[in-house]
Amino acid sequence: MKCVIMAGGKGTRISSLVSDIPKPMIPIDGTPLLEREILSLRDQGITDFIITVSHLSETIMDHFGNGHDLGVKISYFEEKTPLGNAGALFQMKDQLTEDFLLINGDVLFDIDVNRFIRFHQEKNALVSLFTHPNDHPYDSGLIITDEDDRVIAWLAKEDERPLYYQNKVNAGLHILSPEVLKKEIRKEKIDLDRDVLKPLCGDRMYAYSSSEYVKDMGTPERYEMVCRDYLNGKVSARSLRNKQKAIFLDRDGTINHFVGFLRNIDEMELNPHSAEAIRKINASGYLCIVITNQPVIARGEVTFEELRNIHNKLETLLGNEGAYLDGLYFCPHHPDQGYEGEIKELKIDCDCRKPKPGMFFKARDAYNIDLSASYMIGDSDNDVLAGSNAGCKCIKIERDGNLLSAVNEIIGD
Repeated sequence: MKCVIMAGGKGTRISSLVSDIPKPMIPIDGTPLLEREILSLRDQGITDFIITVSHLSETIMDHFGNGHDLGVKISYFEEKTPLGNAGALFQMKDQLTEDFLLINGDVLFDIDVNRFIRFHQEKNALVSLFTHPNDHPYDSGLIITDEDDRVIAWLAKEDERPLYYQNKVNAGLHILSPEVLKKEIRKEKIDLDRDVLKPLCGDRMYAYSSSEYVKDMGTPERYEMVCRDYLNGKVSARSLRNKQKAIFLDRDGTINHFVGFLRNIDEMELNPHSAEAIRKINASGYLCIVITNQPVIARGEVTFEELRNIHNKLETLLGNEGAYLDGLYFCPHHPDQGYEGEIKELKIDCDCRKPKPGMFFKARDAYNIDLSASYMIGDSDNDVLAGSNAGCKCIKIERDGNLLSAVNEIIGD
């Protein structure tokens, strides 16, 4: 698969830091960011690159040449006049005859790119977006998906958004089919998001959600952050090529206030210190993943869409306090029959309802988790038993107790 790296931006927001080199050439621990991108992909089998250049283009071309010294092949598309961040793609579409990676040149990442590619192929997608949660979704562009990961809405920062929403943000890594470039766009400057991708909502555009490290360094503050993250090993540690560790959390009574069977979205309210506890998990080397039984689905008391909205509220409340979930798994089943309005096909003895460990195993496979290095925190014996059955260490807290204390016991004060 070819990879196109967009490296033509001027980097005006970071120009106070360096003004004599293009932003993708700013060093991370002595090596240009763009080189780190190429090396990360090369080590996973991506060796054919096209770099779009404009501002101070000779600096990039002189440094990399044809890519031989790095063991890759590099060609260039030089924008003599500004074409927008997607105009070059349409100019060189004859070279892009198969699905290709498209990457922003100002992003530090270490991802398992072959997982991303497999997702794209399994979905038979026109476009796959690499998405992740962040700690400021309230002022970020948002990607809204359905239950099959299909993108159904793309909300820019300035767009009106629903009261509650998924914390899912485009990270600047994409896989595109050449079919996308057959669209005729009559503009001198073509914007990738607004002109090319956003109109594909509801079509074969999918969001690949990942917890891996992907951050742009568009400001001096972000640059300092990614440099710290690189030096302390956080960047490589979050790659799904490496085993991960997680702190699994029960939902009701652990993160949010226990009300029995939560059926009404208005009753979803965070417990004190829950957001602080999850922020602490986010800042550590652990993933934060929710594991929850939701028999209200099988009992016919809450629809899948209503549960989805409840979880959107949970993500929104956490995001408002700078916290996020890396994953959320729920079991909709219930073994006992005889409820009015129940959904017969969900009234089964499944392998995912706690205390069975099925949801843990799904998370393990999705995030390459070492369950023996992971923890389960919950407020019931079933939570503890489920975590134990999955091979995790377990901590039981009081119902609506102090989640932060349990997290501190694992991570430290």
